Amino acid sequence: MTEIIPGSPCWAQLSVKDMDGAKRFYGELFGWTAETDPDPQYGGYTTFSLGGSPAAGAAPLMNPQQPVMWLLSFATTDTDATCETAKAAGAQVWMGPMEIGDLGRWALLSDPTGAPFAVWRARAFQGFGVVNEPNAFGWADLSTRDRNAAVDFYKSAFDWQVWPNDVYPMVGLAGEMFGGVMEMGDQFPPEIPSHWIPHFLVADVDASAATAGRLGAEVLHGPVDVEMENGPRIAVIRDPQGAAFGVFAPRTGG
Repeated sequence: MTEIIPGSPCWAQLSVKDMDGAKRFYGELFGWTAETDPDPQYGGYTTFSLGGSPAAGAAPLMNPQQPVMWLLSFATTDTDATCETAKAAGAQVWMGPMEIGDLGRWALLSDPTGAPFAVWRARAFQGFGVVNEPNAFGWADLSTRDRNAAVDFYKSAFDWQVWPNDVYPMVGLAGEMFGGVMEMGDQFPPEIPSHWIPHFLVADVDASAATAGRLGAEVLHGPVDVEMENGPRIAVIRDPQGAAFGVFAPRTGG
């Protein structure tokens, strides 16, 4: 990877109770290596790498009320301006904008349907160094209580393109899809808020789901072939600490 388009996903960060446990789980599942920043100002922040390139991050929980979860960041050329645009479109800014050392400028928001996300103005650190390769990020899935409101928001805040679909509209930039939006139905308990889930490309969805289960995770959905033209095979997994993520692969069968 040499460039991340402003407005597109640029990083996936895990919040964890047990950093050593996260290192073991994702290291065995995806072959990630972990390096924890020794600088105390970063609070034990850990970068997961794949083949020497940054693939994802993990941070210890800042307080006991903070959920264990994956958080997606979207790239921007101006964190402050993006926050103002997002607020005008109905978002709430929870933290920041703030400088993260010399790495970049960050803010934490939630969209009008309640899904948290972050924005990142890169300086020394751009985010993903590898995507769309096995065991790297490849798709972003939004589950929301109001699909139309969510799509309208991201179009306004990030100028996303939308590929309309009555069930699962897909979104992207520069003609390339990078995510989709799903209405949360009765299968989601009412206490579960709208949320983004990163999906990682794998060589074999069934094998990855089985490995995750052996390592103490719960397979929430799948493995299953997505019922759409050229749809991939997917599984949604809850890791041993409770964070949900997806794995997917191009379908090999007819």
